[in-house]
Amino acid sequence: MLVEKPIDKSGEYKILKSEYLHKRPWLTARVDSVQLPNGIVNDEYYVLEYPDWVNVIAITEDGYFVMERQYRHALGNTCYELPCGVMEEGESPLESAKRELEEETGYGGGQWVHLMDISPNPGSQTNMAHCFVATGVKKVCKPHLDRTEDIEVHLLEKDEVKYLMDNNLIIQALMLAPLWRFFSDSKMV
Repeated sequence: MLVEKPIDKSGEYKILKSEYLHKRPWLTARVDSVQLPNGIVNDEYYVLEYPDWVNVIAITEDGYFVMERQYRHALGNTCYELPCGVMEEGESPLESAKRELEEETGYGGGQWVHLMDISPNPGSQTNMAHCFVATGVKKVCKPHLDRTEDIEVHLLEKDEVKYLMDNNLIIQALMLAPLWRFFSDSKMV
């Protein structure tokens, strides 16, 4: 069964006015005055503009998942995550994913498959997260982290990753979505 028009422009708001409140590389915020299709005007619709992101489910030649642990200041917790990052201008999602995996973990190579694209928050954010699966990766270099990154690389067995997911111990939604999709696809697991 096919669902008709799963994503389209019906219901699009008319932008009456738009003003930037803050413009920085990592946080750009604007407020739009918009008119809904029913004629109602919302004078304060806040939008956060971010560059697109990538994340990678990376699995080594011997079946280990390449995971990261890093402190996330907004939540005040150190968490397990997938290798991930912001796309740089001019990069394709695949180029960005390969770069981020190597920079953050030192792993590379392997066979790459695009898994899915997801919106972090379509109600207020403009960006997409592009998700990939890389199988057969191997250590190709030392990680070369940005000066503000403090990342520990961990190799976990499939059952360990599944345990973290089942017990709500991976809390980043943009990483859980592709992990759940990966584990639900019998062709991938």
